[in-house]
Amino acid sequence: MSEFRTVARLEEIPDNGLHPVELDGVSIVLASSEGEVLALRDQCSHEEFPLSDGELVNGQVECILHGARFDLRTGAAKALPAVRPVKTYECRVVDGEIQVRL
Repeated sequence: MSEFRTVARLEEIPDNGLHPVELDGVSIVLASSEGEVLALRDQCSHEEFPLSDGELVNGQVECILHGARFDLRTGAAKALPAVRPVKTYECRVVDGEIQVRL
């Protein structure tokens, strides 16, 4: 199993906002929601479009291309046209550093 690796600092993510990062060639979107930081694959499963360009809506990230939405915790598709989930990653904050495990 891979180890947690630092990808950003907490102050880099706006409250209730999104921040794109890359780890070992994998595009990840960090989401700050309700005081928690979560990590998902930064690619809509409906079309290859970055979720980091989207918006947070009620615990979900909405892709601005066609309006697909995904649960921040599970990656489950919550609104059409997406029907497939997006991958989520373990994420933690240690001493102000955001760490993700692939």
